[in-house]
Amino acid sequence: MTILEVENLGKIYTGRFGASQVKALSNVSFSVEQGEYVAIMGESGSGKTTLLNMLAAFDKPTGGRVLLEGRDLTGIQENELAAFRRDSLGFVFQDFNLLDTFNLRDNIFLPLVLAGKNYVEMSQRLQPIAQKMGITDVLNKYPYEVSGGQKQRAAVARAVITGPKLLLADEPTGALDSKSSDGLMDLFAQLNREGQTILMVTHSTKAASHAGRVIFIKDGELFHQIYRGEAANEQMYQKIADTLTLLATGGESHEQ
Repeated sequence: MTILEVENLGKIYTGRFGASQVKALSNVSFSVEQGEYVAIMGESGSGKTTLLNMLAAFDKPTGGRVLLEGRDLTGIQENELAAFRRDSLGFVFQDFNLLDTFNLRDNIFLPLVLAGKNYVEMSQRLQPIAQKMGITDVLNKYPYEVSGGQKQRAAVARAVITGPKLLLADEPTGALDSKSSDGLMDLFAQLNREGQTILMVTHSTKAASHAGRVIFIKDGELFHQIYRGEAANEQMYQKIADTLTLLATGGESHEQ
């Protein structure tokens, strides 16, 4: 079942007084099946963050559309967007986006509080998730009292506690050391095995090698896609590295 459809997506940013235009995305089309784990890669300025913002309905495209389970995100009214994101999408950011005045438990509860859930239900939802994330013993601590890896695991818990249709991650390992990064990618793989659909923007070849498919963006356009198939992470890593070399040297892409 197709959960996400991106159709001929385009985005042009117009400078002040319309004096200049920058084409951030051009005619990007792809789909994501339910239960897929997709990574998006590209050089800085390639348009991948712009693409993610469109998928999250943080920004509107100049052309084309984004459909989540058949619903056109560009048609959602502004006053409905916050509730739509809370109920349908989970977000994991590079800088965690945790509130320092809340302990980890209350940070994780936040989307459920905004959705009007009661404390008993919130606690019942949290218990198995916190155990899976390995943060049960630090739930009463504040973000500044725990490690980067623990903060990111709390951020993931907050993202999945609502049961989102799609988990969006923007450079989730960018602020982590290698050990914490490996742990987070193992966690993402586990969530995906359990059925969570994941779309992740990353610069990290190692992080992307855990995905089932990697989409490469170049100059605002879809450049290439790699499918895992039966490849191990090490083989996927090499495929990604080879494609990044093509990106950097201006070579021609080819499906793998």
